[in-house]
Amino acid sequence: MIEEKKVPKPKTQNLILENREKLSISGVIDVESFNDECVIADTELGLLIVKGIDLHINKLNIDNSELGIEGEIISCEYSDRDGSRNKGGGFFARMFK
Repeated sequence: MIEEKKVPKPKTQNLILENREKLSISGVIDVESFNDECVIADTELGLLIVKGIDLHINKLNIDNSELGIEGEIISCEYSDRDGSRNKGGGFFARMFK
């Protein structure tokens, strides 16, 4: 009997920012929280924190791992999943210092 070896799917992610007003993200696992100033998404490459003004989620498809955000985008920042949860009491503890 021949055993099939499962090759892990490579982690990929695309961020497409159009005129600082429209952001399309692939590789999204889940949206952890959002409001009109911050969207925190769990992605295949770590936590992605998008900050801005008047942010709206206009597309969320977890089956296809896609997220669309509109508004005035100020910053996109990754937080390494393993490092952030082991240092300083977690992501939110560091965010609200």
